[in-house]
Amino acid sequence: MTDSNSQLPAPVESTPSPRQRLWPLWLVALLTFILVVALAVWNWQQWQWRQQLQQTLGELQQSDQQLDQRYGAGVDRQADRLQSLEQRLSNQQSQLATFQRQIDHNARELLATGNRTRTDWLLAEAEYLMRIANQRLQVEKDIRGALAALNEADKVLRESDDVGVFTIRKQLAREVLALKAISDVDRTGLYLTLEAAIASMQELTDDTLYQGEGPALFQDQPATPAAGDPGIWARAWQQVKTTVGNAVSYRRLDQPVQPLMSPEQAAYARLNMQLMLEEAELAVLRGNQVLYDRALAKARGALEQWYDGTDNRITALLDTLAELEGKQVDPELPDISESLALLKARLSGRLNTESSESADSEGGNGQ
Repeated sequence: MTDSNSQLPAPVESTPSPRQRLWPLWLVALLTFILVVALAVWNWQQWQWRQQLQQTLGELQQSDQQLDQRYGAGVDRQADRLQSLEQRLSNQQSQLATFQRQIDHNARELLATGNRTRTDWLLAEAEYLMRIANQRLQVEKDIRGALAALNEADKVLRESDDVGVFTIRKQLAREVLALKAISDVDRTGLYLTLEAAIASMQELTDDTLYQGEGPALFQDQPATPAAGDPGIWARAWQQVKTTVGNAVSYRRLDQPVQPLMSPEQAAYARLNMQLMLEEAELAVLRGNQVLYDRALAKARGALEQWYDGTDNRITALLDTLAELEGKQVDPELPDISESLALLKARLSGRLNTESSESADSEGGNGQ
């Protein structure tokens, strides 16, 4: 055992291997993690700051647009206000110029009025009367009023001592004669007559309507005398004929029968007649001869058609309409403006003469 043990190799003492150091790796990993977290936090902050910056930039742009709009609206309002002020200033300047011209005209009129004589006033009065005559004739178609105004104008011209009115009075006499040659239209009388006809139409009752009675409705056959004493069969046959003749009758119409009118138709006929007469009144007021004749013809035809002509009231209305149909409501009017034109020319000539005389007198005083 000893020998065997001595032959065994000597035991080698095992030396422990050196231990690896890992803390630097952990340190690097920790530093890397901390750096990554720091970068993430920094990026998140940068992203938030960028979002806030973009939001702020959007708000600034919106505010800028609002300011631009307000500024544009303010500029437009100022431009409109300036334009309104310029327009108002122009209107005031125009009114001022108009007032100035009116003042100058009134001053000249006042100066001319002080220099006018009695003849000038008479001629001005005659001109006014002639204007009234032309207005009455052309606008109102009043022949009497126009004739009265022309006669008064002739009297005024006769009182003046101006020798230049001879031609005017000559023309005025012609116009007065032309007015006298026209048949005067009594519009008031025609209107009142039509109004009375309308009132009488409203008072008519239904018994004045046409009843349409025709000729005799039943005609009896004359009995033929018997030649001799008939027998029993002849008498029986005659009795049968008489019985049948009494049971059956026939009607013979030689003329058309006008149907009876219902109450609604009677009211319509009365209202239609009233409207026709009112149309004639309107034609009288307007001086429309065609409308006047047509309305009266329609009213007369309707009266003859629907009303009984034997009634005294209907006969009176027919006679009244026949008298009105021959009236003239629109006669041909003459021209009476020539005398007025001559008088205006005379007034203008007198005004120019007086102006030249006043200018000559002022020039002489100045010399």
